[in-house]
Amino acid sequence: MKINDVIGNAKTIGIAGHIRPDGDCIGSCMALYNYLKKNRTDLEVRVFLEYVDPKFQLIPNAGRIETDGYDGTVFDLFISLDTAGLDRLGQNREYFQHAQRTVCIDHHKSNPGYADANFIVAEASSASEVLFNFLEPELFDKTIAIPLYMGIAHDSGVFRFQSTTPKTMRIAADLMEYGFDINEILEETFYKKSYNQFMITARIQSDAVLTMDGRCIYGYCTTEMMERFGVTKNDLDAVIASLRNVDGVEVAMFMYQLEPEVYKVSLRSKHQTDVSSIAMKFGGGGHIHAAGFDIRASLEDAIRQTLAEIEKAL
Repeated sequence: MKINDVIGNAKTIGIAGHIRPDGDCIGSCMALYNYLKKNRTDLEVRVFLEYVDPKFQLIPNAGRIETDGYDGTVFDLFISLDTAGLDRLGQNREYFQHAQRTVCIDHHKSNPGYADANFIVAEASSASEVLFNFLEPELFDKTIAIPLYMGIAHDSGVFRFQSTTPKTMRIAADLMEYGFDINEILEETFYKKSYNQFMITARIQSDAVLTMDGRCIYGYCTTEMMERFGVTKNDLDAVIASLRNVDGVEVAMFMYQLEPEVYKVSLRSKHQTDVSSIAMKFGGGGHIHAAGFDIRASLEDAIRQTLAEIEKAL
């Protein structure tokens, strides 16, 4: 099945991804938007996200992303990308709920299939990889190849994670043929950090706790810490990866404060531990080796409850 089969007779299409959008979310949304704007000029297409980090402005047409929330429009078709549950659409959920028809393209194992038509490939490296299979590469240009490559690179840890397959690498190689600056994409959107991000990460690392005979490590960041270092929750995306890299660690946990007594918890594992099963116990989800959830509790209770489930899994 290709994207034209998915679209059918729809004339107005909305596209959205999950709250706190990451590289794969933005990449898949913008790849689909750019593909349709280039190849289906008969369609009215809009793309919605709740927030776009300035570093992603180098993605072609990122300035077209709408961030204001629901405006009453009823689309013929609404497509969610990289979004494991309806609640994860956040302020754009109403677009999805009011649409005449809905489609979900995703790779989260925990996705229950909330759309009218669901295309969920849990073994794929990224939603961008799943989307690639719906598109016609002969109709690509740089505006499509760049966000697809970025999305795959981000969610595969620049091709390091276990979800990276020979197929993933072949797709990435095909996208590279379009001649864009790969180093710029990776440096600007994945590796580069501000001084404040560098300092808050160092602080979190210095306070991190190794437990369970060195098989688990955890760290945290409160609102007070963010204010002191001049960062926001959007600046903390690299912390969990740095914790996961510690020798001997199987599961890494990082939590940061969203509001009083509400924390976002990120989990990563290296080998056999399915952290998505842990996240689902708290109403979240994700992948075998990368998952997350929000928890309403004090910092101490949030840590205690999560560590108890990690210990069971280990």
